Amino acid sequence: MYFHRHIEAVVKRIAKRKAAVVLTGARQVGKSTMLKTSLDSVNYISLDRLLIRESAKESPSLFLDINQPPIIIDEIQKAAELFDYIKDYADNSSKKGLFYLTGSQSLSLMKNVSDSLAGRAGIIKMLGLSVRELDENPCREIFLPTNKHAAKIAIGAQPYDYHEIIRRIHTGFFPELHENPASIDDWTDFHSSYFQTYVEKDIRDVLNIRDESAFIKFVRTVASLTGQMANLSTIAQICGKDGKTIASWMSALESSGLVYLLEPYYNNYNKRMVKAPKLYFLDTGLACWLLGWNTPEQMTNGAMWGHLFETFAFSEVLKSYYNDGRARPPLYYYRDKDKREVDIIIEEGDTLYPIEIKTTSDPNSNDVKAFSCLEKIPNKQVERGAVICMAKELLPLTNKAWTYPVTLI
Repeated sequence: MYFHRHIEAVVKRIAKRKAAVVLTGARQVGKSTMLKTSLDSVNYISLDRLLIRESAKESPSLFLDINQPPIIIDEIQKAAELFDYIKDYADNSSKKGLFYLTGSQSLSLMKNVSDSLAGRAGIIKMLGLSVRELDENPCREIFLPTNKHAAKIAIGAQPYDYHEIIRRIHTGFFPELHENPASIDDWTDFHSSYFQTYVEKDIRDVLNIRDESAFIKFVRTVASLTGQMANLSTIAQICGKDGKTIASWMSALESSGLVYLLEPYYNNYNKRMVKAPKLYFLDTGLACWLLGWNTPEQMTNGAMWGHLFETFAFSEVLKSYYNDGRARPPLYYYRDKDKREVDIIIEEGDTLYPIEIKTTSDPNSNDVKAFSCLEKIPNKQVERGAVICMAKELLPLTNKAWTYPVTLI
């Protein structure tokens, strides 16, 4: 079963303006499937295949002569020799939408794009399935906690189902796990295979890892810290590695689409802001597997449930921006030295939208007290905020915030 992806429209939009479209994202989030399905008349080549990859590396000019654009080239970073020839081809043609390039290790991919395809390529980031996509909800707008957004997304939203929400958070959002009902054994097998492939194909060569067990411990530690401040010194102590190594490993996780580092909202008016980013391990299912929570009940009964629910809600907000083609979404968090915290700040021009995330179905006014801190920021208007939670209905909470069901992100 194929779930139509909202990002399909973004690919077609950018292909009208650019010679190349570069699609990045974690392994198995559906990049290749989406391109092959939505561009079914375009030739597809995968550089995962050894003979094809060697041909591209040894004779890039001949490779492009044989495989004429428009063309989809999967795992393009494995044959960096192609980039200069793609640049020349694009420069000598007035046509757009010639190359559709994908890669699951964007660190090396983006370096080549910056060096060779600057100005010639549109960059798109892709995550796993969103709840909207699973529900076949046609609403493609970015998330904002407004009546307008709520009214549009509610048209296609599925009825509130607590157990289905929990099941999805535990399952995660890799498309393969939703194509057919998956048992616990299928879920375990998928994530075990996924992680082994990730370490062997995407990470080992890039980082030149010699101590694989230490890296696995690092990834599990990162998963256990989702929704919390990214303290690299603490992670280094846990893993028994130096700070430089941990920073390199974290960069690799981020560039491969498994982790998102949310920056603090910083304004010169307030010099007391905590500057460390907040860490989100983007696929909640993979995080559960790494931490040994093999059932939804183990997940919701654990001490980390609040952080994992926050991760789920944040990732859905992030997907709404990526699926609209915004590779640099205006998302931040707020936390000062008095420990006043706002989970998400959405900045749209001169307007700030504060968001708090709670597992409760019945939030109260104390949950939004920190929103008032933002009113002192100069030249910014603070609009109505929201508490994203397990409530069933959109309801006013205070004159500055509403209770916002997680199903309406």
